[in-house]
Amino acid sequence: MKKRRAVGFNVITPREKVLRYSLLVLVLLITVGPFLWQLSTSFKGRGEDIYSATPSFLPEQPTWGNYIEVANTIPVWSYIGNSLVVAFLTVAGNAIGATFAGYALARLRFRGGRLVLGLILATLVLPGEVTIISQYVTVRELGLADTLVGVALPGAIGMLNVLLMRAAFQSIPKEIDEAAVVDGANVWQRFVHIGLPSVRGMLSVVVIFAFIGAWDDFLWPLIVLTDPENYTLTVGLQYLNSAFSANPRVVAAGTMIAFIPIVIVFASLQRFFFRGVEEGAIKG
Repeated sequence: MKKRRAVGFNVITPREKVLRYSLLVLVLLITVGPFLWQLSTSFKGRGEDIYSATPSFLPEQPTWGNYIEVANTIPVWSYIGNSLVVAFLTVAGNAIGATFAGYALARLRFRGGRLVLGLILATLVLPGEVTIISQYVTVRELGLADTLVGVALPGAIGMLNVLLMRAAFQSIPKEIDEAAVVDGANVWQRFVHIGLPSVRGMLSVVVIFAFIGAWDDFLWPLIVLTDPENYTLTVGLQYLNSAFSANPRVVAAGTMIAFIPIVIVFASLQRFFFRGVEEGAIKG
């Protein structure tokens, strides 16, 4: 009887299957639908009416002309290069700084450790708009205004990323560290040979979050940068809204150009990303 009852709990009725797949399709339409529509619009020709009552999803006159027009209107490759520089500095800062800080808060004992943790938590309560003026004043006084380093500096170490790495390091059993200490391993050896291999999944999560945050940021680069040659891609794309306000096909093409690097980064790190979400298990 117990075996039959246990099996019965695992059986999914046809009605439950229909409900699950219906919810899955609904979520896909809400999340993926706008992206697919923008992608379709970016390939539509000038002769297609995208404002009709029943617009077609698939382009009737597919063309690469909208992407070529984006490249001819703005120095898109220069803007992409600037965005990659900012993203690289931000990712490197978070990968190194957040990892070191997370390990120190999770595995080391030092005076003021709880105070530092409390200050980090306090910074998460403040919205970014509250500190953006002080950040700009600091960057300007450092002589980094209108530079890509000034754009990347405030996000070089995210406090949320520090907490994520701290949680990942805390999931490592302390007995492993104690055994390493008995074997004569110092702090750096424990960090490199025990800590880092165990938190690669969470580190990939930090890398993805840092890259997306730096790549998609618009307000902060708009405030810091004044020279058009230093514009990042998100700031440079604003020219498309003014120059092609009557042609959303070109604007959609610019949006897709900005979205492609995010897809590449996530596709490259997705297996580590999902492992990082479930971080905590230690392989022997």
